[in-house]
Amino acid sequence: MSKKRIGLLFGMEDTFPWALINAINERGGDSVEASPVEISWLKDDGVFAYDLVLDRISHEVPFYRTWLKCAAASGVKIVNNPIWWSADDKFFDNLVAKAANVAVPRTALLPHKQYPPNTEAKSFRNMKWVNWDELFAYLGWPVFMKPAYGGGWKDVYKVHNPDEFFAAYDQTRDLTMMAQEAIEFELYYRCYVLGRKRVRIMAYDPKQPFHLRYVKNPPPMDPAFEAKIHRDAVALCEGLGYDMNTVEFAVRGGIPYAIDFMNCAPDADLNSVGRENFDWMVTNMAEVLIELVNEKKKLELTGSWPAVMRTEKDIREPIVPR
Repeated sequence: MSKKRIGLLFGMEDTFPWALINAINERGGDSVEASPVEISWLKDDGVFAYDLVLDRISHEVPFYRTWLKCAAASGVKIVNNPIWWSADDKFFDNLVAKAANVAVPRTALLPHKQYPPNTEAKSFRNMKWVNWDELFAYLGWPVFMKPAYGGGWKDVYKVHNPDEFFAAYDQTRDLTMMAQEAIEFELYYRCYVLGRKRVRIMAYDPKQPFHLRYVKNPPPMDPAFEAKIHRDAVALCEGLGYDMNTVEFAVRGGIPYAIDFMNCAPDADLNSVGRENFDWMVTNMAEVLIELVNEKKKLELTGSWPAVMRTEKDIREPIVPR
């Protein structure tokens, strides 16, 4: 019987992909092997060389994204699902979080500051003027502005008043932006969630430089609070259908608010996450991928969110926890 093949699709990363390939090959025995993906032009016959592909770069390379969607439609298991990932956005994810009984900051979706390509004023005849005072009263101050599609802290602004808000808004071009209540936190955690069940909770300080953000020797967590973080992190990844993700929680008044949980190719570099986190990530991701490549599972177009969302509610009722 031939070995199952796991391919890693990655870009400029060096530490994580090679360590993961070695870890899979050490554990795969006679049944599973791993290697970097090799891609050239794509033939329209649905034939692919890999049973499973871990995607670390298609959010930056549209050609790779199309290749992965075709691979998924041909029976290749892709982590994370490129079809749902292509449709996903951070604002919609907030609604999923609410429905899954996970606390999130108050958030608003903003109209484009500039016309998107191939549009003009007449393209927006359905738009009405924004009541900014109403928006600011809903969010309070300070506010974070960030793209609904995007990551890596690109085009993120923290603003404290209307003048700062509009100065930042003027720089957002034609991006789809969110404005979100800033949670002034007492504690902050970043969680790796792998295979929708393996969770590593890491004390984290987003105010520090990248190489200092993972807090060493944090104080112990209360068991009930730790269980709540664990439960919320898994619920989000189950709802969104992601087998590799990071979920960030800002804690205010003892309540963990999910701040950032659409990180489908999360940072796993040894130099930023540190040795202990890196080793945990490599070992557990290797085991998750071996489990996934060996299990029989049909193509999943989304996570469990269609069952979580209360589509039966009256459209005039807000989404509230169950």
